[in-house]
Amino acid sequence: MNSPINSTDPASAVTSLPGEGATSSSKAAAAFVMLFMIGMIGLSIYYVTRPQPLLVQGEADATRIDIAARVDGRIDARPVARGDNVVAGQVLLTIENQQLLTRLKEAEAARAVSSADLARIQAGTRSETIAARKAAVIAGEASVKLAQQTYDRVKQLADRDFASNQRLDEATASLDVAVTNAEQARLAYQAAVTGATAEELAVAKAGVARADAAIATLKAQVAELVVKSPTAAQIYQAGTEPGEFVSPGVPLLTLVNLDDVWLRFNLREDLVKGMKVGDRIDVTIPALGNQRVAIAVRTIATRGEYAGWRATRATGDFDLRTFEVRAYPIEALPALRPGMSAYFDRSGAR
Repeated sequence: MNSPINSTDPASAVTSLPGEGATSSSKAAAAFVMLFMIGMIGLSIYYVTRPQPLLVQGEADATRIDIAARVDGRIDARPVARGDNVVAGQVLLTIENQQLLTRLKEAEAARAVSSADLARIQAGTRSETIAARKAAVIAGEASVKLAQQTYDRVKQLADRDFASNQRLDEATASLDVAVTNAEQARLAYQAAVTGATAEELAVAKAGVARADAAIATLKAQVAELVVKSPTAAQIYQAGTEPGEFVSPGVPLLTLVNLDDVWLRFNLREDLVKGMKVGDRIDVTIPALGNQRVAIAVRTIATRGEYAGWRATRATGDFDLRTFEVRAYPIEALPALRPGMSAYFDRSGAR
């Protein structure tokens, strides 16, 4: 009879080891695959359910000043170029207008005439004129005396019928003419002694004042032939060249004040929710090597009616306005220039 096999026999133990090792490896592999699948599912759920970033892009801007001509003419010289830094009062360009200069000379000549007329009136009548007027008065009185004597004699003769009525009429007319001439001479002498009236003096002074006003106006226009910078700034655009004809109101140069640079963002009104003046935001500026910059909100203002998001569904939606948010760097940033882009994450406002 065969004897039973002993479980403690080394040979039997050796034959059972390979099967047990394969089972353990399969379980470990299955567990690893299961954990891997669970991790992938969890990671997928995380990426699907996590909030997506909403990057809001803005642009740097600065105070710009358009320099326009107030007179017409041709550009004579432009000593500045785009990108130049200028100071307040520096000459930007000069305009040539010979017609304007000629009109100024005419106004100055008219003023000289008005001043001479005023001086004549204020000086009064010349002594020679007064003497001549006095002599005319004496001559007029003598003529009246002679005409009166002639009339008296003719009247006596006519009363006695020794003179005709025609001679009496002639004597009467001569007397009337002599009296009238004497009165005119007396009035002329009185006017010469009295001088100009208050009204004539006022008219002369008004003429001088009008001439002064015309000269002041033309001088102001002549001064505009030299265009100067109103403030310290940088030449942003130069759209005119020497020799070009310019008209009043047409921009010649554009200045930009680099000491007043800000960041501008245009946001839908649903993205402005929770934002208020004074809030601080960290933005990234790609042009400065993705530098993180802290800015402070200064203004939140609505844009025009044309700037808005229009609803496309018939129900359940409505139009949204666009708001301009202006923010300034908290710390000075000399490298920031108009036109540079900036962005930040506004996910929490959705």
